[in-house]
Amino acid sequence: MKDPGVPIIAVVDDDESVRESLAGLAESVGYEAALFASAEEFLQSAPHRDSLACLILDVRLPGMSGVELYSQLPLSLRSVPTIFITAHAVPEIDTWATKPGVIAVLSKPFQPKVLLQAVREAIIQSRSLGVRPDFN
Repeated sequence: MKDPGVPIIAVVDDDESVRESLAGLAESVGYEAALFASAEEFLQSAPHRDSLACLILDVRLPGMSGVELYSQLPLSLRSVPTIFITAHAVPEIDTWATKPGVIAVLSKPFQPKVLLQAVREAIIQSRSLGVRPDFN
């Protein structure tokens, strides 16, 4: 049985190697990772809000983009702190970086310590919202 106090980081990226790399990074510092290959997969099987500390979204995904997913999150997930990641220059992403709940927009490749700092900020924000105050 998983420890209910361990923060869960959801990663939505169509590149399996990126998903696995981010999962390994999260797990290396004691977090749990939930991996999704598409926005649609995330929406169909995403954990409930009270189990997520952070959402890492690739901007460009097949089908629904990460930005579209963010704008269509169900009410229960709208306050999940979000980190956008992208390998492409997307002019409108700067406007998304200022949206409530967006912690950072990181360009691939990024330094692991930069991502981990953004994840830590997301967890702090989750705590400040009163969501899962038992996160370690």
